[in-house]
Amino acid sequence: MAEKNTANIGFEKELWDAACVLWGHIPAAEYRNVIIGLIFLRYISTAFDKRYKQLVAEGDGFENDPDEYIGENIFFVPPEARWNKIAEAAHTPEIGTVIDNAMRAIEKDNKKLKNVLPKNYGNPDLDKKVLGKVVDLFTNMDMDKTEGNRDILGRTYEYCIAQFAEKEGVKGGEFYTPSSILNTLVAVLRPYSNCRVYDPCCGSGGMFVQSAKFIQAHSGKRDSISIYGQEANPDTWKMAIMNLTIRGLDADLGPYHADTFTNDLHPTLKADFILANPPFNYHPWGQENLKDDPRWKYGLPPAGNANFAWIQHMIHHLAPNGKIGLVLANGALSTQSSGEGEIRKKIIEADLIEGIIAMPPQLFYSVTIPVTLWFITRNKKQKNKTVFIDARKMGHMVDRKHRDLSDEDIQKLAGTVEAFQNGSLEDVKGFCAVATLDDIAKQDYILTPGRYVGIEEQEDDGEPFEEKMARLTSELSEMFKKSHELEDEIRKKLGEIGYEI
Repeated sequence: MAEKNTANIGFEKELWDAACVLWGHIPAAEYRNVIIGLIFLRYISTAFDKRYKQLVAEGDGFENDPDEYIGENIFFVPPEARWNKIAEAAHTPEIGTVIDNAMRAIEKDNKKLKNVLPKNYGNPDLDKKVLGKVVDLFTNMDMDKTEGNRDILGRTYEYCIAQFAEKEGVKGGEFYTPSSILNTLVAVLRPYSNCRVYDPCCGSGGMFVQSAKFIQAHSGKRDSISIYGQEANPDTWKMAIMNLTIRGLDADLGPYHADTFTNDLHPTLKADFILANPPFNYHPWGQENLKDDPRWKYGLPPAGNANFAWIQHMIHHLAPNGKIGLVLANGALSTQSSGEGEIRKKIIEADLIEGIIAMPPQLFYSVTIPVTLWFITRNKKQKNKTVFIDARKMGHMVDRKHRDLSDEDIQKLAGTVEAFQNGSLEDVKGFCAVATLDDIAKQDYILTPGRYVGIEEQEDDGEPFEEKMARLTSELSEMFKKSHELEDEIRKKLGEIGYEI
């Protein structure tokens, strides 16, 4: 069976073509907003048009009834905001006004989107001929096969950031959770109906989208979860509201964007599931004003790195039987600097760490940093034990830069954790191992999976040891001979141009 590619969006070429058309006409930051707004309109129109045609074919005259769309978790698009209206106006001087009016019509019908959608297309500084060419590219963009659980807005935004960062030689600064990681977190945690799901750094809301999708796939109602989130970046906060609204998901993301550490918008929340991909090694995070904060039960996190501030913030918001799944840079597994090692030790001794999964590289669009998934649980099934999984060799390359995990890979990881929880997991060298608190203490409370799972056993190739050594030393001798020949050749060439070694 062919591997599904969820590492890419599916229409990167068209996005890059749009970038090239806009290049030099507007600043990079404004470009991203232009693109996101058009993706939003094109995405909701694609889903709407598909349902519209179904209803017309049924012949009952319900194609303009909003309930026929809402019931299928499809966003109802008012007539003036449908993509065919925008495409028709692409090469008119009014195209910017037409797009802005489309955004206003959507906001009028959806109060939660009020003042959220971009309405900068009528700006005189935006060349309308250029905008028309970009609209044409989006008209020809094939979004029919886009999966409903994909964080299209977030991934598009990330792609824009990565491309501009590469083109301009600057750090992108933001990234969004790849489907492989997001799906693994949800598959391991298995959120259920009528639960509270929280993400304190929710980005574009991808964690919520996939949690709802999981519940729906397991015989629950996708809108039966209570969603709570917070996001500091104003553009990303707006994008999260857009992302959830078009999928019919009700959420409390706070009345405005705000920093989670200095302005916790959900101070009394105790969540059943917390899923998060916090900014890696984030600093400064305001430690100097939060030294006596009750969230730091296991120790004051250092000012120069927020990793253990995020962990403790989440533990603080966890219900008595709650579960956390979060993504962290690998440094948090072993760091001993600035008191982080002592904080990690206390969290381990509190018997909160249920599982650690080392993930493969190259899963993100814009960063190559290796990451680990942490699973933190109150009232664990397996007391005083932690499962370690080394998944660094899993997955497949979908192109030169991006790796993806298959559904089978994700189910293997989730099944391994479930077997551990049920007490039936057997250690597999190089892949998984169960460690006790005493085992972890002997490793100085370092949580790097490789320390526990060891090296996978190699199959015996049947070649006798003496014969193998004779063959390998002969091959090595030949390599040494070639290296000396190359060395002599290099010396000779350098001598010919007057450089003696």
